[in-house]
Amino acid sequence: KIVTHVQNNGGVYSEWYAGIASDPRQRMFIEHGVREVGGVWIFAPAINSETARVAERHLINALGTDGGPGGGDYTTNFVYAYKKAAHTRESN
Repeated sequence: KIVTHVQNNGGVYSEWYAGIASDPRQRMFIEHGVREVGGVWIFAPAINSETARVAERHLINALGTDGGPGGGDYTTNFVYAYKKAAHTRESN
């Protein structure tokens, strides 16, 4: 789902940031500064935290998005991605 969204909205993985979160809206819109309206973003639930981490590693290591794997805890079961813009922040 996320890969298709990236391909349909820019397709150059290095222009995207991917991560995992237990609250993806908080993480993207508050912490990263992504615009909920007008920004290009997506999030999807994973079966569990480990599955979310596998998806995050694939987006970062295999496809080349920006991001920093290894965050979160056992409740971190959403994978998110957004297209970077001048107003977004990679970490808080």
